[in-house]
Amino acid sequence: MPETFQKESALTRFFNRLMGHAVKLGIAPGYMRLLEVRGRKSGMTFSTPVNLLEFQGRRWLVAARGETAWARNARAAGRVVLRRGASSESLTVRELADADKPEIIKAFLDRFASQVQRFFDVPAGSPAGAFRAVASRTPVFELVGDA
Repeated sequence: MPETFQKESALTRFFNRLMGHAVKLGIAPGYMRLLEVRGRKSGMTFSTPVNLLEFQGRRWLVAARGETAWARNARAAGRVVLRRGASSESLTVRELADADKPEIIKAFLDRFASQVQRFFDVPAGSPAGAFRAVASRTPVFELVGDA
């Protein structure tokens, strides 16, 4: 992963808006969700399409670009809403410590390599230990349902 945050290009912003609409309609790939999170400064609700990783019987969100706005907002709010079509789910997020991230980042990159490889210096298929170097720059959240 490059040392600095990679800003979205105009084409990427357009594609994200398009995919956001597809997720709202329920016609995007099954792993995609529309993440909604309250802004930590404005209090407004922001949304962005994300890839939901199901791994080891749990669900995870990985900020492949690094310290994204959604990751900072999720950290501050402690809650997110995931939408797909007509269904929505309000969830608590628990951020992982850097030492716990490599295996999750590896699974995320292995699963979504065609979409996110450009954000990582480590190639898909590498052993989990290779991801220790990027763990501190990659926010990873476990999604926890309400009891």
